[in-house]
Amino acid sequence: MSNFINVVLPIPLQKLFTYSVTEAEAEFLKPGMRVAVEFGKSKVYTALVYEIHQNPPIAYEAKDIHQILDDKPVVNELQLKHWEWLSNYYMCSLGEVFRAALPSAFLLESESIIQLVLGEKDETELTDDEFLIYEALQHQPELTVNKVVEILGKKTVFPVLKQLIEKEIIVIKEQIYEQYKPKLVKYVRLNASFDNETKLPELLEELSRAKKQRDAVLTYFQLKAQKKPIKATDLIEKANVSTAVIKSLVDKEIFEFYYIQTDRVDFNVKKSVIKKLTEYQNTAYSEIKSSFENKHVTLLKGITSSGKTEIYAKLIQEALEKGKQVLYLLPEIALTTQIIQRLQLYFGEYLSVYHSKYTVNERVEVWNNTLHNKKKARLILGARSSLFLPFSNLDLIIVDEEHEPSYKQYNPSPRYHARDASIVLAGFHKAKVLLGSATPSIETSYNAKQNKYGYVELNRRFNNVLLPEIELVNIKEKYRKKRMKGHFSDRLIKMIEETLEEKEQVILFQNRRGYSPVVECETCGVSPQCPNCDVSLTYHNYKKELQCHYCGHKQAMLHNCGACGSPTLNTKGFGTEQIEEELEHLFPEANIGRMDLDTTRGKYGYQKIIGKFQAQEIDILVGTQMLSKGLDFSNVTLVGVMNADNMLNFPDFRAYERSYQLMVQVAGRAGRVKKRGRVAIQTFNPYHQILQQVSTNNYEAMFKEQLDERWQYKYPPFYRLIKLTLRHKDFNRVETAANWLGKSMTNSFKQNVLGPTTPSISKIRNYYIRTIILKIPQENSLGKTKNHLKKILNSFQAITDFRSVKVGVDVDNY
Repeated sequence: MSNFINVVLPIPLQKLFTYSVTEAEAEFLKPGMRVAVEFGKSKVYTALVYEIHQNPPIAYEAKDIHQILDDKPVVNELQLKHWEWLSNYYMCSLGEVFRAALPSAFLLESESIIQLVLGEKDETELTDDEFLIYEALQHQPELTVNKVVEILGKKTVFPVLKQLIEKEIIVIKEQIYEQYKPKLVKYVRLNASFDNETKLPELLEELSRAKKQRDAVLTYFQLKAQKKPIKATDLIEKANVSTAVIKSLVDKEIFEFYYIQTDRVDFNVKKSVIKKLTEYQNTAYSEIKSSFENKHVTLLKGITSSGKTEIYAKLIQEALEKGKQVLYLLPEIALTTQIIQRLQLYFGEYLSVYHSKYTVNERVEVWNNTLHNKKKARLILGARSSLFLPFSNLDLIIVDEEHEPSYKQYNPSPRYHARDASIVLAGFHKAKVLLGSATPSIETSYNAKQNKYGYVELNRRFNNVLLPEIELVNIKEKYRKKRMKGHFSDRLIKMIEETLEEKEQVILFQNRRGYSPVVECETCGVSPQCPNCDVSLTYHNYKKELQCHYCGHKQAMLHNCGACGSPTLNTKGFGTEQIEEELEHLFPEANIGRMDLDTTRGKYGYQKIIGKFQAQEIDILVGTQMLSKGLDFSNVTLVGVMNADNMLNFPDFRAYERSYQLMVQVAGRAGRVKKRGRVAIQTFNPYHQILQQVSTNNYEAMFKEQLDERWQYKYPPFYRLIKLTLRHKDFNRVETAANWLGKSMTNSFKQNVLGPTTPSISKIRNYYIRTIILKIPQENSLGKTKNHLKKILNSFQAITDFRSVKVGVDVDNY
């Protein structure tokens, strides 16, 4: 009998592909191992073994596999089940989940390598282009296709390479690169011939003239007393000698180097005991424990600064004591910086961190440690992608700040929601999920009220500190009475002055980065637009350039209007940069910091700013929404929201809910330890219902009002949403395709289809965009609706004109 394997390829194709294997390979292989396979005419991909069987494919001849890349599975059985669920629920291929889940180092890359065939060649037969390649190969043993493109200065190089292959001048081989390299640390030890006490005096005598080398040897013996391997760097530092000194001792065969493989990220062992819970925290903790006995998921609604993290820590400790794994999800990388510092004091030796700012190699190490259930990967702290890790013994998932939109992946596919996907993951592991938030999402609160989730409330701040006093500042009135300095009202300036006099800190929130979102000509009213997107360019003052925040296009700031040539260009609106500049004029004595995407680009960008602010080196911190998420600063007593209106006036059914959450969360950064904090919200409309609810911290009123509106207009949690996004560079084609798809869907789903519509930003990266939204009532089967939608999409793709139109499917678009 022939043996075959079905594999998952990291490409967006719906079906699995079958390859032929020998009997020995079939016995060795297991689901979850990686193999290199040829796909198409020349591409080699890393594929994942899905199943091993003896059924040959019907439509094509099965190719042999290229090579086996693992001796043990890198993906476990429960993971594959979870991936299947993600693929089915979010309407994407298993290959897309595979590509998103694995660190890129596991997805080996193939690249065509060109080599010269040995032997005499007749150079006169070669054309000019062929000779250039032949000559280059005389000087270096191999070239990549990209290198050939550079040498010839043109992109169509394959005809030339084809001719050279036919003339037997070159051969092309597909070479696979293993990207992950383990980190090796260099250690020093004494050569075995000197490693006894009688030889030591001889050794020191021999080195009597080489003072530095003698010092290095004496320092080595001091360090050896600690009975730990001695790092080369430690010896150099402690002995105060150069690398050359140690190297010369190695050359004399007195020392020898050896290497130990080590993890790139290592947290210190635990140093402190978990804080004793207060009476209110203890009550909440007991309620969570009893809720877990009946419910798989529990919501902890704890007001800002109520000490939710300490409750999490106690639950984590219990799980770790049972030898189980815990996943702690956070919405923002900025938050992990602070939480790491707190958790490593309690669980240092168990803690691993996983998010996109870590290097590929660091992520591979966390993956391997989790796969083998090592002690140091029992507690995983990470952003949404960490739920793809190969857990085998999961007991608890904590989703902190569960209301955050950052948990939703929008592009590329799979467009999953980490909160929902983690609840399903916990189901596979028979683990518990704790959702924590001061302002839970409408869906989660609704599920708790329907008794689908357990519900626990924590209404006291830690140390019984009062919630901040919130003041709404009417800037419409302030502008009329000329009491504004730039974008600051006299009231906010006075509050900042008082806070700085008390040697306390201020956070100012403006949810827009850059200096100004619009540059406008005062003569003709034209604004510079992005050539690739349907948006105006944002002015960044520190680089004196205009930037598009969608495609990254940049150009120098204009001195004259591009339309009429007038030099009178003015900026409209304001971002974090402009606030920072105004603060420097208003408070020249204060130290001012800024935290947005521009200032946190590096791996340690967040850490540096948060560290400085915590050390009170910064008096006023200006930032975007990354400031609002769970950060804990003891000396902050004033928070200012620069403009609440641009959040409220947003074309999205969640705008009011998101505005409420954002403002309550940012207000919660004030007065967290001893003194009651103050919050100033600048707005043109202080009587807006949401702002009134924020000022009284009335979550229930907001929830009830929003729920009524959602019921009336048929939105979640009463209806499910599937959003289809069509993209193409040809305006007419995307328009025609959207109309065809819209009509087909309306025929099947009647009044539950919205669109096709043109979104507010209708062109991004030269692709024109159209959207269609499908609303699914609770009584309709979600599975049947999706299957019907798949049939419509298959018919759509079968039309030749529409094949090039990209369709993105986003299930639960929130």
